Amino acid sequence: MRIENSFIPVRGVGAKTERRLWEHGITHWDDFDGSVVGETTARRIAEFVDEAAPRLADGDARFFDGAFPSKERWRLYENFRDSTCFFDIETTGLDAARNDVTTVTFHRGDETTTLVQGDDLTAATLREQFAPADLIVSFNGKRFDVPFLEQSFDLTIDVPHVDLMYPCKRLGLTGGLKQVEKDVGIERDRPDLSGRDAVRLWRQYERGDDAALDTLVSYNRDDTENLRTLMDLVTESLHDETFVGSA
Repeated sequence: MRIENSFIPVRGVGAKTERRLWEHGITHWDDFDGSVVGETTARRIAEFVDEAAPRLADGDARFFDGAFPSKERWRLYENFRDSTCFFDIETTGLDAARNDVTTVTFHRGDETTTLVQGDDLTAATLREQFAPADLIVSFNGKRFDVPFLEQSFDLTIDVPHVDLMYPCKRLGLTGGLKQVEKDVGIERDRPDLSGRDAVRLWRQYERGDDAALDTLVSYNRDDTENLRTLMDLVTESLHDETFVGSA
């Protein structure tokens, strides 16, 4: 589903009204002719489209991040797919005040980059990675990854953000990322590794085991690259569940 198929950002338009529009063949902003809904709602839709169309042409993801209800922000992905950045962090624990970020991986397009503590993981390099993104995607990143990075590196990460944990729950996919991957058939090279192993591997690396760092980086990269596959599956499923018409 694309942004221009959506009417739900308009004040007074809920899921039922949006679906009624679609069922009457109004599946795109260009199809809207003022029919199906009342005069006030029709005016609001027309005003929204007049403002939103040039914003979309300009690639203004922030505008749509603010316009869409939080549970519907997955709809931004198709329009901003090429400038979406998937990311995941590994840490030595759950408390940003006492624990450290060890690796952070970013995946966009065909490129994957991993930053490592003590090497190239700094506030500046994190800003460089987030800066080009119109949309970022994580799993539980709103509650964990983003606050952890912001506190650890004195950052503000305000890029439009889809946390896949929530649309996954909407589809009945619960548990952590590894469980969700298993449920949808995404395979890993090392399915035996977990977050606890990530802590252990970092400690081994600190004691001089370079191979442990290689394994940790590979694990972090799997987490991140698999987010793209999961995002594609989730948005396709939500499209099929939500949309009436042909996108």
